[in-house]
Amino acid sequence: MNKRSVARRYATALFQLLDDQSITVVSKSLDTISGALAASQSFKHALASPIFTFEEKVALLHEMSERSGAPSILKQFFEELLRKNRGILLPEIGEAFSDLVDEKNGLQHVWVSSANRLSSTEQEELQSDLTRKLNRAVKIKFDTDDSLIAGLQIRIGSRVFDSTVRGKLANMRTRLAKG
Repeated sequence: MNKRSVARRYATALFQLLDDQSITVVSKSLDTISGALAASQSFKHALASPIFTFEEKVALLHEMSERSGAPSILKQFFEELLRKNRGILLPEIGEAFSDLVDEKNGLQHVWVSSANRLSSTEQEELQSDLTRKLNRAVKIKFDTDDSLIAGLQIRIGSRVFDSTVRGKLANMRTRLAKG
């Protein structure tokens, strides 16, 4: 199982334990701690290294929890993560938790890749079109990929809509190979 799937399971378990008021606090705390973990190589090393004892890792995460104002349930969650040697997954868990919060609030995540950077006008048009077609607010992450040649690749959840030249060429190649 990949890191993203494991992180999603942990994030879902934590999400289900919380009430609406706690979700916001935990989300902010996870963002803070995940950001610190992503920014600090020594913090990441401390959680991943067998040199540091379980107690030292717990103390480190408890200190970070205190600083971010996390509720006690998050501290217990961190202890369980460390028992299972999953502390290094905190950034992915934080991202998955944030996705669950957005999903609960009716916000759809969409990833758009294009060969060239889209202008702000094009981005706004795409945002309004997707909002209208999906009947919900969308949060779009734009990315560029030179290998697409031209067109757009849009990912909504696990569905991918590919109108790129690369995608059409791959589709044509598959059809020609089948005969």
